[in-house]
Amino acid sequence: MELQGVPVIITGGASGLGEGAARVFAAAGAKVTLLDLQIEKAQALAEELGGLAISCNVADADSADAALQQSLEKFGPCGVALNCAGIGTAGRILGKEGPMDLALFSKTINVNLIGSFNILRLAADQMQHRAPNEDGERGVIINTASIAAFEGQIGQAAYSASKGGVVAMTLPAARELARFGIRVNTIAPGLFKTPMMESFPQEIQDALAAGLPFPSRLGKPSEFGALAKHIAENSIMNGETIRLDSAVRLQPK
Repeated sequence: MELQGVPVIITGGASGLGEGAARVFAAAGAKVTLLDLQIEKAQALAEELGGLAISCNVADADSADAALQQSLEKFGPCGVALNCAGIGTAGRILGKEGPMDLALFSKTINVNLIGSFNILRLAADQMQHRAPNEDGERGVIINTASIAAFEGQIGQAAYSASKGGVVAMTLPAARELARFGIRVNTIAPGLFKTPMMESFPQEIQDALAAGLPFPSRLGKPSEFGALAKHIAENSIMNGETIRLDSAVRLQPK
C-alpha cells in the first residue's frame, strides 16, 4: 500500500512503540491519528506530526467507536490500523498471598486481546468502504503481540495468554477479511527501549540487553515502526506473525 495521504490509526500512539511507529508513518506522508489515554502526550505528538489525538480506552466498545468515528470525520476511512496499546502485568498463579487475583488476569485480557480485537473490527468496517488499489487492497491491520506469546516466563501467565490470543487470531482474521482486500499481520517484539523498560534501573536494562544474541542492545521504537511500515507497504505479507527480537529466546525466569 502506498502510504502518502493514507489515514493511519495507531493505538497507544503517545509513547513507546506507538510513538516510534507514528513518527515513521508520518514521515511517509500518512495522516496519523493517535489513540491513547495519555491525551496530553498524544496531543503534543500529534501537533508535531500534523496529526490528530483522541482519548480512547481500546477495551471499551463505545470509547473506541467514538474515537474511530472522530478519525473518520477528520481524515476519512482508515487505511492502516496499528494496535500498540497494551499493559504489561506480572503475577504468579500461586503467589505468597494465595492464588492470582482473577481481576488482574481479566484486565490483562481485556486490554491486550479484547482491545486489539475491538480496534480490528471497527477499523475493518471502515476499510471495507475504501476504494481498492490495483491489487484489490483496501486496508492493513497490524497487531502487536510479544515474544512472551511463545516463551512466557514465570509470572507471565496473564500477559502471555493475552499476547498468545493476539497471535492466534491473526490468521483467521486475515482469512476472513481477505474478501474485502484487508490484510492482517502481527509483530511480536522482544526487548525494546520503551518507557516501561526505561523505568528499570540502568544496570537491569544493561543486563537484559547483554542477553540478546545480536545485536546485544534494546530495540528502538523506530525499528518497530520500520517493520510496521514495511508490512503496510508489502502487499503479499498477510496472516503472519513476525518476531522482532535479536534472536533471543526467553528462559523460564
